[in-house]
Amino acid sequence: MQTPEPTATTQERTLLVADFALHLRAQRGLSEHTVRAYVGDVEQMLGYAFRHGRATVDAVDLATLRGWLASMATAHRSRATLARRGAAVRTFFEWAARTGRVAADPAARLASARPGVTLPTVLGTGPVGELLDTARARAEDGDPVHLRDWAALELLYASGVRVGEACGVDVDDVDLAERTIRVVGKGDKERVVPFGRPAAVALRTWLDLGRPALAREDSPAALFLGRRGGRIDQRQLREVVHQVAALAGVDDVAPHALRHTAATHLLERGSDLRSVQEFLGHASLATTQRYTHVSAERLRSAFELAHPRA
Repeated sequence: MQTPEPTATTQERTLLVADFALHLRAQRGLSEHTVRAYVGDVEQMLGYAFRHGRATVDAVDLATLRGWLASMATAHRSRATLARRGAAVRTFFEWAARTGRVAADPAARLASARPGVTLPTVLGTGPVGELLDTARARAEDGDPVHLRDWAALELLYASGVRVGEACGVDVDDVDLAERTIRVVGKGDKERVVPFGRPAAVALRTWLDLGRPALAREDSPAALFLGRRGGRIDQRQLREVVHQVAALAGVDDVAPHALRHTAATHLLERGSDLRSVQEFLGHASLATTQRYTHVSAERLRSAFELAHPRA
């Protein structure tokens, strides 16, 4: 029989989790999205532990953590979710033990599921060309929002930046003469990414004609603005991609697919893996290596369709 969660531990738990969140932001440099996910995972784990008779954080043991993960597995959580939650509690208890908040680290021997390897969605050169041509044709009406959408789509494919990175770019981060853009990625790491002539044309048109029509006195220095003059957010930019994909008659794609597509096209045309890693801002080369699998799959498909002895 489960015991009710002791109310005496509520304040202790709140303060401990707040300190952990501060550690993730200030010392680990994790994004706000990751901090929220890790904090939510830890709060859920602590709630489970306390409901199962662990009156303090120090009382949480390996068996409790395994029971918590097992309860989510039976609830049909995805392997990626289980892997992230396991990583969150390992990070939490390693920090808590190192800083003396708990006597020992119960998660040191905690094993969790590895996330499944999912090949990213990749558009061919034909469909991505149709997507961008549609965005350009749509912008011919002079609507500043349509000019913005054209520039944003061209930039997402040309530079391979993440949606959040594109939303965070300011006007001064763009160098049209050199055709480069400065972005701040995960872990507050800054990088400079090149883009091509079509993106430069779209960005110049947006900056000359579209952005001044949307900007207000109190508008931020953001490169991309919403219709009311504020910085565009990720939800809005995702919606733009879905809308233009529907107009172009191509497969419905998320903005991240343009990043995957840019990386795959670079590799298919001879770019080396290390350069693509820097282009994407990956901390680990292993992350970039996913795209070699994508290219291999595409090569096999082409081979089976075209080779006489496939």
